[in-house]
Amino acid sequence: MSVQPRVVAIQTAHAARMPMRSLESATIEDGHGITGDRYENARHRQVTVQSLEEIADAEAEVGRTLDAIHTRRNITLASGRLDRTPGARIRVGNDQTGWVELEVVRDAAPCKLLEDNLGRDAKLALHKRAGVVYRTVSGGNIVIGDIAVL
Repeated sequence: MSVQPRVVAIQTAHAARMPMRSLESATIEDGHGITGDRYENARHRQVTVQSLEEIADAEAEVGRTLDAIHTRRNITLASGRLDRTPGARIRVGNDQTGWVELEVVRDAAPCKLLEDNLGRDAKLALHKRAGVVYRTVSGGNIVIGDIAVL
C-alpha cells in the first residue's frame, strides 16, 4: 500500500512580485481560490500545487538544492507525481474536516521570479516539474498535514 501525499507547505502572496508567506491553514473558496492570495478571483488560475518529489528530480538535474518557496506555488506536497492533464482532478483534505476538489487547468510554467532567484538552469530543470495550475471545483479549509488524493 502506498502512502498518500501530504501537504507540507501552504503559501500565498498578496500581490504579484510580493514575497510568499507561509500559512498553517488556508480557506479555498468555490470558484475563487485561496482567500487573500494574488490569484483569489482569477478566472482559471486559482490554486497552484507542486510536489517535492518532482522538485527533487530538478535538483538532481542541476546538482544543487532548489528551495520550494521560490517556485511561488500555493500548496506543496511531500511526494507524488501530479497529473497535468487538463480536466484531471485532485482532492486535498481529510475525512474529519472535509475535502477541497481541484481541477487541472494546465502545467505551471516556471516564472521569471524563479529564474531571478534560482538561475536559468533551475528554471529549465523545473520545466514540467514546477507544479500545476488548478481551478477550484469545491472549496473548504486545508491545513498542513492534510492528505492529497492524486
